[in-house]
Amino acid sequence: MQLIPRHDPYLVVRANGGVTVAVLRGELDLVLVRHLRPELDALAREAEALTVDIRRLTFCDATGLGLLAHCAGRVHRRGARWRLICEEPWILRLIRLTALADLLRPEPGSPEALGRADPGATVPLPSEPGATWPVP
Repeated sequence: MQLIPRHDPYLVVRANGGVTVAVLRGELDLVLVRHLRPELDALAREAEALTVDIRRLTFCDATGLGLLAHCAGRVHRRGARWRLICEEPWILRLIRLTALADLLRPEPGSPEALGRADPGATVPLPSEPGATWPVP
């Protein structure tokens, strides 16, 4: 599969050493979920290991949690590796209150979690041009 260059202020996708990292930014609500769902579905369907970094979200509602749960479930069913990078206490609380912690498995960010060998490397900023998998 080839990565397609694109400009999206809400999603940046990078592949590094077999790990695909999707960085989300903005308000993960019904509007953004409708925008991102096809692309995250494709990643969940195809990536060997998918890491979703939501540390740059400013809002997440039940629809956003539903999208994350859908992707995590799809990745788990395929036997691929799933990671959710989340450090925001308010999102972690929502995950706990909705009993999604076992499925989503949130963890703090680290170079290892993001598939980078260099601890000094930075996560790509979501405002940079990103890439995503082609949507069939």
